[in-house]
Amino acid sequence: MTQPPNIPPQPRSAGPAAGSPTPGQAAGSQPAGAQSTGRHRVVVVDDHAMFRTGVKAEIGRAVDVIGEAADADTAIKVVLATQPDVVLLDVHLPGGGGIEVLRKVHEKNPEQKFLALSVSDAAEDVIGVIRAGARGYVTKSIAGNELIDAIRRVADGDAVFSPRLAGFVLDAFSGAIDIASVDEDLDRLSQREREVLRLIARGYAYKEVAKELFISIKTVETHVSSVLRKLQLSNRHQLTRWATDRRLV
Repeated sequence: MTQPPNIPPQPRSAGPAAGSPTPGQAAGSQPAGAQSTGRHRVVVVDDHAMFRTGVKAEIGRAVDVIGEAADADTAIKVVLATQPDVVLLDVHLPGGGGIEVLRKVHEKNPEQKFLALSVSDAAEDVIGVIRAGARGYVTKSIAGNELIDAIRRVADGDAVFSPRLAGFVLDAFSGAIDIASVDEDLDRLSQREREVLRLIARGYAYKEVAKELFISIKTVETHVSSVLRKLQLSNRHQLTRWATDRRLV
């Protein structure tokens, strides 16, 4: 994961306790309806604290970061409490993932705007969050000024994608990728099963998968058996073809 440069945020103008949580308010957030500074209000959701710190430092010169969260449940609470202009949302989070955050927030606030910011550039991740309601998807290799521009564009109602990822969306709308099939099948798999699936499909031996993921060979075998069963496949050859057809490798 590429961490943005650790640039100290620019000082903000003094205001009446703009960043102090009130009783019952989600930690690390400003209440909805807080006094506007004329800048876009952003919540950062990512399970890596160092990455959140880097993002806040990088974009803080141009937007107001009013909240943050490290897991799905906290993210839902913070976003609903603060109602930011844009939520920067990682795809893979403890407690349900980015798609769960999108669904739960949009049940209560359908107009909330999300911009996915993830290390993953896998087609199923891109398509999954866009189907769930995100307005855009960029990878963590994005430059700070480009991320600020993407936030502004999403806040203004535009759709924003990293250049390579835009192709996935175009393919999905053209029918080149079966969106429903990708989501339905992958939803059956856990995050670890998806990781094992990708490595096996790339030709890794069980021993290599175990080393890559820091798990035992026996655990790899268990995950592969589970993946084959859930996807109704018979062997590694079919699994590789299935993953390749869906651009997972």
